[in-house]
Amino acid sequence: MAGGRETCLTLIGFLLICLKMVASAKSAPEIPTIDQAYSKISNSITVEWATVPGATSYLLTAEDGDTVIETMVANSPGTVTGLKAATLYEITIRSISAAGRSQASPPKQAKTVLAAPILEVSSPSSDSILVQWEAVYMAIGFSVSIMQANGLGSIWKENTTNTSLTFTSLEAGTLYTIKAYAWNANGIPGDDSTCNQRTSPQAPANIQVSFDSGALKASFSWALAEGAFNYTVMALSDSSELTCSTAFSSCTISSLQCGTEYMISVSASNDAGSSKSSSTVTLKTVACAPGRVTIQEDPPGHLSVAWSNVDLGDYYVVFVKSDDGLEVHCNTSLTECNFLSECGFTYFISVFAYNKAGQSPLGDIFSYTTAPCCPSDINPVLVSSDRVEIVWSPVRGAELYETKAADGYNTVECNDTVPACTLSALECDTKYNITVYSFSEVRGSNMSCTPQFITTAPCSPEIKNVSRDAFSTINVHWRSTNDDATYTVTAQGEKGLYQCSSMGESCTMQGLPCGSVFSVTAVAETQAGRSLPSYSVPLETVPCCPTGLTVTQITQSVINVSWTIGRVAQTHVAVLESHTGQSKCHTHQNYCLLGCITCGVNYTVTLKAISATGLTADCSYQSYFSGACCPLGVKLYRLGSNGIRIYWQASRGSASYSTDLYGSKGIFTCTPSAGLSFCDVTEIPCGDVYTVMVSPVAETGLKLTFCPKKIYSVTCSGSTLGMVIYRGKRNEE
Repeated sequence: MAGGRETCLTLIGFLLICLKMVASAKSAPEIPTIDQAYSKISNSITVEWATVPGATSYLLTAEDGDTVIETMVANSPGTVTGLKAATLYEITIRSISAAGRSQASPPKQAKTVLAAPILEVSSPSSDSILVQWEAVYMAIGFSVSIMQANGLGSIWKENTTNTSLTFTSLEAGTLYTIKAYAWNANGIPGDDSTCNQRTSPQAPANIQVSFDSGALKASFSWALAEGAFNYTVMALSDSSELTCSTAFSSCTISSLQCGTEYMISVSASNDAGSSKSSSTVTLKTVACAPGRVTIQEDPPGHLSVAWSNVDLGDYYVVFVKSDDGLEVHCNTSLTECNFLSECGFTYFISVFAYNKAGQSPLGDIFSYTTAPCCPSDINPVLVSSDRVEIVWSPVRGAELYETKAADGYNTVECNDTVPACTLSALECDTKYNITVYSFSEVRGSNMSCTPQFITTAPCSPEIKNVSRDAFSTINVHWRSTNDDATYTVTAQGEKGLYQCSSMGESCTMQGLPCGSVFSVTAVAETQAGRSLPSYSVPLETVPCCPTGLTVTQITQSVINVSWTIGRVAQTHVAVLESHTGQSKCHTHQNYCLLGCITCGVNYTVTLKAISATGLTADCSYQSYFSGACCPLGVKLYRLGSNGIRIYWQASRGSASYSTDLYGSKGIFTCTPSAGLSFCDVTEIPCGDVYTVMVSPVAETGLKLTFCPKKIYSVTCSGSTLGMVIYRGKRNEE
């Protein structure tokens, strides 16, 4: 134990020797001297001193008896921060170098300035700003200044010992900057506070009101106020308060009440507050619709409308509109109006009140139906032999119609809600007394309606016989029991419709087209109408004669007759007839070959068209002249060295002829002069075989080529004269 204590003492002695050696090697810096210490900001003190050689930094210390605050600075001046306002501090300073720090300088006292007042600002009116603050420690007075934030205008400064100050005569709706500070008993000012405050706007002016009576809403407009951010319109009545807000210079309040007087005011506001309300404007809305409306019809034809009086109603207008669209009205300051009315109408009645604001809202619409009128325009739309269909214009207010038809013995009735009735099971050609009564559940039945007489259509005729004569005239006979009736017979088919009329029991029709099938019916007609048609009877006309008949001569004794088949013709009979006899054929085709025809004779051509039922149409055509007969005794004679004369014997009848010679060296033709039976061909080569044909020429100029041909050989005998040798006939062309 004694040995450990000796060891500790030895160590301490060694350390002391070392410290003495270091201190002797380097000495601490000099102690600085404070020149002055002062405060410009409430939480700091600034210190100034002379520079100490060798010092690299300085340690400032501020003590108020409760706290010590140190701050390291590089050089003079230096500031100690984090201090309390209006507090006396003892300030010391130490210099610091690598060798260490000096002793503290002699202290110097300094006091921090007053704290800045904490401002509360507001704008109690459009031309004033109220500035308020709490008391500042050690302060005995305050300075407050104000100016426009945009720098325009002058600065207004006030000193006071109070904790509030009001600036007046300011510009409305303008942003101001407020600055304030406190001073102590020595007159030293403290920190200042700065804030901005806008004055509240002035009340809007030039208020305009536009009232929409139909929608019960009002639109308001005003002149914009300087510095206003928002506007509020208030409509105040005895029973309600309505508002609208906007950032613009107009707004609309809806859902206003009728018959109400509103006081209208407008205020402007911004971040400073609201202006005073503008001068009030009175708005009177339209009156409410009149109530307790009563309608009476006394006497019939006169309507009396009455109602109760309403607030703000200057006068009244009653509109009465009938269901046919006609509208009348009356204008009165009383509470009753009278109108003329008619039977069978429903009237729609509405009452409006009016004032300077306009028309009251639409109230209840009342309807009043008068007694139904009797139908006066009863029209039979269909009158047949056993029924009558009648219609009439609807009668307003009538809910049911009763129709009665009586002929003196029987009565037929029908009841319906529509303005039409069909009376059936009636007798044809009979006079009926028909009456239509109108009925209304509200007003009852109108039994004063007058009757109307209607006769049913005549009875249908019965066709007894349809016949035709040799001239294709159609005769129709019928039987009927009607009085004073006109009968019309109609033949209808694919080719159209044909009619004949008579007041008797027969009529005739002509001009019906051939080859047609018709259906024949008959109807009776009186002033009451038409009967049902009779049962139809079929009628077939004769076939149509063919068109385009053509007669072509095939040989001297055979001709071909062809035609275009007419309607409904099934077979045809063609006949050629002359004084020499008749040629005939019966065929179902459209042509016929007729033989045994005599040449050079004039024929009459007839054609019969026969239908499947055996009806025959005799068709006549123009005459036909058969071709001239072929010449006989055709011979050739030499004429000199290169000519030939062809001679023939003409057949009966007058005809023109043409001669043709066909050889290997060419075709040679000659036509004789009128009345001659020979012709000459010149410049014909010899030493060739020729086919010779002499043909009659028809009146149309057509050369008939069915005559026989002969072959001749024209030789050359070494001289100018040669022989013409007949070689025989040639059958082909």
